[in-house]
Amino acid sequence: MADLTPLLAYRWSPRAFDPVAELTPDEAASLLEAARWAPSAGNGQPWRFALGHRDDETWKRILTSLPGGDQSWVRHAAILVVGAHTGGDAERAAYDLGQAIAHLTVQATALGLHVHQLVRFDRAGLASELALPDGVRPLVVAAVGRLGDPFGLPAELRVLETGLRHRRPVADLLLA
Repeated sequence: MADLTPLLAYRWSPRAFDPVAELTPDEAASLLEAARWAPSAGNGQPWRFALGHRDDETWKRILTSLPGGDQSWVRHAAILVVGAHTGGDAERAAYDLGQAIAHLTVQATALGLHVHQLVRFDRAGLASELALPDGVRPLVVAAVGRLGDPFGLPAELRVLETGLRHRRPVADLLLA
């Protein structure tokens, strides 16, 4: 494998989160600060975030927007972050939001935290529950926390959690 910074090499998206570990206010602020400094087209910074800490009202509203199967393990995350975007060019804004979430994810890894991103959720319901302004479109929910015990997961998720990570070879990713 080519030389790769450990922040990227060791990043992964667990489902087993520690159900009692909390994030400090400084850790949460650091994640949002990393997202804030992400590049964006024309420096538009079209991303917006909603942050819920375990068991607060925002966290509960975010959690209930997720499919039941995901709720079973996401409920252990210390925080849930909704990533939304604004602006007339939705495709460009979504790309920029992806950059911000990637920066948040790398910062989490640097802090010894883990992030699992989810894109299957009730977007309209969540926008309503959070009273998001018109034109603010939720695109991703990021579950953030410290690692938990994978043996607390259902068997089908435990296999995913404890198996080897695989990535396609770079040659498979190159367009001819």
